[in-house]
Amino acid sequence: MIRPSSIKKTAKTTKLRLLASLPIVAVLALTSVAEASTDAGFRKWIKDFYTTASKQGIKRKTYDQVFSGIREPIPKVLESARYQPEFRSKFWEYLDARIRESNIREGQRLKKEYKSWLDIIEKKYGVDRNILIAIWSMESSYGEALKNPARLHRVAGALATLAYADKKRAKFARSQLIAAMKIVQNGDITSKGLVGSWAGAMGHTQFIPTSYQAWAVDIDGNGTRDVWNSVPDALASAANLLVKNGWRSGKTWGYEIKIPAGLATSKLANQTKTVAQWKKLGLRRMNGKAFPRSGDKAVLKLPVGTKGPVFLMLKNFYVIKRYNNADKYALAVGHLADRIRGGKAFIKQWPRGYTPLNEDESKKLQVHLARLGFYDGEIDGKIGSGSKGAIRASQKRYGFKLDGYASKELLVKLQNK
Repeated sequence: MIRPSSIKKTAKTTKLRLLASLPIVAVLALTSVAEASTDAGFRKWIKDFYTTASKQGIKRKTYDQVFSGIREPIPKVLESARYQPEFRSKFWEYLDARIRESNIREGQRLKKEYKSWLDIIEKKYGVDRNILIAIWSMESSYGEALKNPARLHRVAGALATLAYADKKRAKFARSQLIAAMKIVQNGDITSKGLVGSWAGAMGHTQFIPTSYQAWAVDIDGNGTRDVWNSVPDALASAANLLVKNGWRSGKTWGYEIKIPAGLATSKLANQTKTVAQWKKLGLRRMNGKAFPRSGDKAVLKLPVGTKGPVFLMLKNFYVIKRYNNADKYALAVGHLADRIRGGKAFIKQWPRGYTPLNEDESKKLQVHLARLGFYDGEIDGKIGSGSKGAIRASQKRYGFKLDGYASKELLVKLQNK
C-alpha cells in the first residue's frame, strides 16, 4: 500500500529531478515566475483590501502611506507564527528563559530610575509597579527588542502577510490592520514609526492595535499615546489595560502551596473555592506564612502535577492573562514581579530531570559549544533556538538524550572535551 506521504515524497523527488535536468537559467526563470505570481497575488490583496478599510473610515491618503513600499509577504512573519514558546516549551523551560538574575537586577534598577513615574501610575491605576516592570521585561526585554531590526517589522506588512497567507489568523490580522491604520490616521504615530512584532504587537509593552485603541494612554502629556518611545506612556497603558480588565489593587496574583498527603488533587485541579475552603482541605502556603485573606476565591493549579510547584491562583492571575492568554505567561509575569520586589524563587523544584544552569554557566556552555564547532551565535547566556540546536548536536555526539536542555551534566562533559 502506498501511503499519502510516499506519494508526496515521490512527487517532490520527481519535481527535483526535473529541475535538476534543466539549465540553471530555466530553473531561475521558473522560480522567478512562482515568486512573481505570489507577489502579484499579495499586491492584489492589498489593493482590494482598501474597499474594506474605507468602510471603516480609513482615508485613501492614510492607506497609501501605511502600505507604501510593501509589495511582498514577509517569510519571517509566517515562520514566527508557527513557533510560539507559550505552547511549545515546558513550564520550567519557559520560566528559566525569562526569569534570570540579569532580568531581575535590571528590573530593580529600572524601578528606581522610573520611580517618579511609577508613583504617578500606581497612584492613578492601583496596579503594582513590580507587575508593570515584569510585563515590560517579558514583552520587550525592557525595550531592547525595539533596538533589534531582526525582531521589528512594519506592522502593516506583518499583518497583511498574516491576513493573506495564514488562514488561522486571517480574521485577526484584518481587524488589527484596520486598527493600526486608525492609529496612524489619529496622529499617534507616523506610518514609518508603525513598527512591531510578527503579530503586530507594538512598543515597550507590546500592544496589538485593537488593545492600543482601547487602552493606550498619554500620561506624559505630550499629546500622543506613544508606547514606542515613551516608557511612561507604555507602562501606564499596561496599567490601564489591567485595571480595565478587573485588576484588584493591593492583592497578589497567587500563592505557591503544599498539598497534604492523600488529597485527591486530580479531582480538585482547576476548581474554584475560597481560600478558607482550601485551608479546610489542608492546603498551606509553601513558605509557611498565613494566607492574608481567607475570603478570596482561588483556583488550584498544578502545571506539571504534584511533582512540581503547585499554586492557588487569584483573580489577578487571570487579569494578567488578558495580556497573553497562557498560564505560563501569567505565572512568569507574577513570579518575575515577586523576584523584582525581592522575593525568593519557588521552593519546590520543577521535575526537569537535569541540573539547570545559571546565567554565567549558560554562557560557559555557549563558549564550549562554540569551541567544539557546534555554535556560532552570541555568547549571552540566553538559550534560544540557535543554542538549542547546538545543544542537540552535541548531545547526539556525546550520547545524551536529545532534548535541547542546557544542563550542568552537558556542561561538565563539554568542559572535559
